[in-house]
Parts: sequence; structure tokens; C-alpha cells
Amino acid sequence: MLCPKCTNHDTKVIDSRLTNSSREIRRRRVCLSCEHRFTTFERAEGASFIIQKKDKTLVPYDRQKIERGIFRALEKRNISPEKITEMINNLEEKWTRQRKQITSENIGEDIMESLLEIDQVAYIRFASVYKDFKDIKSFESELNNLPK
Repeated sequence: MLCPKCTNHDTKVIDSRLTNSSREIRRRRVCLSCEHRFTTFERAEGASFIIQKKDKTLVPYDRQKIERGIFRALEKRNISPEKITEMINNLEEKWTRQRKQITSENIGEDIMESLLEIDQVAYIRFASVYKDFKDIKSFESELNNLPK
């Protein structure tokens, strides 16, 4: 592992711990040249499946795209990044178990369901884009369908 400070190749692991519900290993390292300490994370290769979009085109799954949409919906909400990461990890596991190909509708519905459990405002924000609300009546209708 390259030292981020001096780019030396000689580093040593000084501590390892499981994190993120045992999905990652957090390693503390020290550079044997400059003695700089830094953290690295190791996790299994990400989810690998194909998404069938509404227009029937197929695209590879892109976690970053999912993260951007969810983080945008949760912007200025008091939700920890760890909770969001855990939510996305759980969704990826579900989607990977289902099959090698999944529809964008399934992904959108699963995200909305998960957001509803975390934060109703984030749910409405995400739903407004996902369901392509055209006017205030669309918002009102969705708000009226929220669980009390």
C-alpha cells in the first residue's frame, strides 16, 4: 500500500477491525519510511448486476449514481452517512440475491421504501424526482398517502 504522504511502498498494518456490520475491514497503517499513519478500508468487490431501464435498455449497476440520488434527497437532513451506507449495502445485497438483472422500477421502489423508514422528507424529495411530479397536486397526493 502506498503511503499517501511520501508514496513509499513499505507500510505496515498496525490494527485491523471489522466495520460496517462486518462488511469491511478497517486497517490502520504506518509508513516505514516517514512514519505517517493512515487508514484504509477493504471490502468485497461491489455488487455486479444489470439494470433494465424503463425504455428496455440495459446498463451496468452504478453504486455512485444511487448514492448521489439518496444523498441529494437527504441533503440538510440529520441522517448519518453510516446509516445511508448501511441502507445502500442492504439494498445491494437484496438486489444481488434476486438475480443478475433487475428493473430500474424495482430499484426505485426499494429505495423509496427504505427512505420512508429513515426520513419522510427525504422520501418525498426522492419520490418527486423518481415519480416525476409535474405539479403541486402530485406532491399533495403523495403526502396524503404517507403513513401517519
